[in-house]
Amino acid sequence: MEQLGFDFGTAAPRRLVRVTPAKLATWTDCPRRYRMTYLDRPTPPRGGAWAHNTLGAVVHNALKALFDLPADRRTPDQAVALVNRQWKSEGFRDVDQAAEYRARAGGWVHDYVASLDVGFEPLGVERWVSSPTERIVAEGRVDRIDYRDGELVIVDYKTGRHVLTSDDARGSQALALYALAARRTLRKPCRRVELHHLPSGTVAVWEHTEESLARHVRRAEEAADEIDLATETLKAGGDQEVLFPPVVGRQCQWCDFRRSCPEGQAAAPAIEPWALLAP
Repeated sequence: MEQLGFDFGTAAPRRLVRVTPAKLATWTDCPRRYRMTYLDRPTPPRGGAWAHNTLGAVVHNALKALFDLPADRRTPDQAVALVNRQWKSEGFRDVDQAAEYRARAGGWVHDYVASLDVGFEPLGVERWVSSPTERIVAEGRVDRIDYRDGELVIVDYKTGRHVLTSDDARGSQALALYALAARRTLRKPCRRVELHHLPSGTVAVWEHTEESLARHVRRAEEAADEIDLATETLKAGGDQEVLFPPVVGRQCQWCDFRRSCPEGQAAAPAIEPWALLAP
């Protein structure tokens, strides 16, 4: 074994923890929700569909399908047709509300596609990217990866209630990790990240530096260390309530595991599945 280059006098390489932005965000928001989402088997029962999530998924799927088409078919009207084809009504109050937001979504993608030079070919649409650091493997699926002026650009579609700013793009750990992973996966430089908010037609932009990306990586590594320690301690028989405590607040109103969390139920009243739609 020594002839093969194994040095028994040194410690074994540290195991890298695989994380996605969704896992990191869930842990930061509420360790109990992390445990219920990723560790508990069987998974505790989830609540029903949320209308705002349904709306976002429809828009994302329609834009993905649009870029699967030849460039000459990527028209605003085709985008609207794809919204109609992808449409689902889960979580909406009734057929009238669903019809209203279906029309809104169609208008959003129509105007968005009309503003694009759709003749370009993205390097990735719903592309899975991955990159190791010293302590983690950061990975995830990017809505769109453009190639502009010799560099990759991370594009993330948003359909939420609030108009986004450059501060949102700068502070997004997900976008930073996507930039890091995209440049490793596609072997091209990547610093620019964009949030495309379809309801307002605005684009929030940030140009990362090596230092700003490193700050996001450090925070991700710290969270991953916490997740790994709690998970391994739980496997060894640790107390799940101590290792994965609830973090309660307004967010408990829309938690998928609200019915399994007495503390969350006490912290905030329940809301209707359509309450988080843009007015």
